[in-house]
Amino acid sequence: MTALPQTLPVGRPWVGIGWMVVTGLMFVCVTGIVRYIGSDVPAAQAAFIRYIIGLLIMLPFMGEVFKGGFSGKIITLYSIRGFCHALGVILWFYAMARIPIAEVTAIGYLAPIYIAIGAAIFLGEKLAARRILAIVAAFIGAMVILRPGFQEISNGQMAQVISAPLFAVSYLLAKRLSMEANPAVVVGMLSVFVTLGLAPFAYAVWIPPTWSDVMWLGLVAVFATIGHFTMTKALSAAPLAVTQPVTFLQLVWATLLGALVFGEAVDIWVLTGGGIIIAAVSFISYREWVLSRRQSTPPAAAIKS
Repeated sequence: MTALPQTLPVGRPWVGIGWMVVTGLMFVCVTGIVRYIGSDVPAAQAAFIRYIIGLLIMLPFMGEVFKGGFSGKIITLYSIRGFCHALGVILWFYAMARIPIAEVTAIGYLAPIYIAIGAAIFLGEKLAARRILAIVAAFIGAMVILRPGFQEISNGQMAQVISAPLFAVSYLLAKRLSMEANPAVVVGMLSVFVTLGLAPFAYAVWIPPTWSDVMWLGLVAVFATIGHFTMTKALSAAPLAVTQPVTFLQLVWATLLGALVFGEAVDIWVLTGGGIIIAAVSFISYREWVLSRRQSTPPAAAIKS
């Protein structure tokens, strides 16, 4: 019998789910600490301290980043990605200090929707009718959370809404850069350019941080670094169609954290809207998985005895 091509991995769904559960816990720890710090440290400064500590953590593993040099075009793409990601991080830190954790988490789920739109516009990926319906459903979910006309949209909500497309641009550029560079290089360069991008914003609002603030932001860097590692492990073990729905647990944990630790009211509108967005994102992930399987399935002759 002819062996199947290596493009059809068996996958380990329960391993992938386990890693994604750990990923969610790590990122909930990040949001909890940033919420605890609140507005004591300006958003740009807090983000800069977090990223420069993260860069120091990654330094021993970044030997490959600067090998071989980079073309001017690639450096430009890294710079644009770093600047967009830096702005997104500042807005996220700003939102975390002003609106409930569950709301930040739910609105943040919009990023994959913007990624799908951007992939269609800039990468030429097909935007089928079912994907368009899922995108529309996700924006309906966002409207359920924000409820414009029924409540005033706060600065914190608007900051988180704007951060989603900025993170989507960062992801799309990462996808483009990963075609020419090792993933470790792409991640390492993100840390470098986000730190550089945050520096002028942090300088403009700098206040002397306390050692306690630095310690907490150091923990943010540690949890975020672990979260990115475990997410990579999850995606390598199982397809997005399996791991993506597990991210809904992050909204549940964020809601519990906000209610039990910070006394935030459980908002049924946030949970409902977040659920709609997650369903839409999960559907898009499932469709991409189905299409990738069709493209990688060998012709019948290749699997006959």
